[in-house]
Amino acid sequence: MANITLKGNAISTKGELPTIGSELKNFTLVNDKLEDKNLNDYKGKKLIFNIFPSIDTGVCAASARKFNQEASSVENTIILNVSKDLPFALGRFCAAEGLDQVETLSDFRGSFGDDFGVTIENGPLAGLMSRAIIVTNEEGKVIYTEQVPEITQEPDYEKALNAVK
Repeated sequence: MANITLKGNAISTKGELPTIGSELKNFTLVNDKLEDKNLNDYKGKKLIFNIFPSIDTGVCAASARKFNQEASSVENTIILNVSKDLPFALGRFCAAEGLDQVETLSDFRGSFGDDFGVTIENGPLAGLMSRAIIVTNEEGKVIYTEQVPEITQEPDYEKALNAVK
């Protein structure tokens, strides 16, 4: 369980982020075309999972924009924005913002949040996902993680991007 805060108030997640060096678990997430996406769809690619509560908040939107802007600076890497938002809302946001360098995926009907230790278990955001980063290499091994300690803070983009350079 990760102890984090939301505007200074203590909240926690179910479980912990994957450990560095571990194999990434398989997952099923849904894209804006309602297609299931899983680990096999990204075989041979480095992955940066930008996990957040909802695209409809300022910090979450900012992180999606920032990773889209930085995506071209990392080779053989796919950046996945992941939340519990419906695929339609995620697709609408990306289209309106011109985000075409990242993939945005929904866990609205899956167990990604629980499986990766990011489901918030208490407080006003209970059931959504915490702000976290998981980075894997081409072999699917976890090489970097960050559980952002305060939900209203942005992740450390530089460390996440440097992990795949």
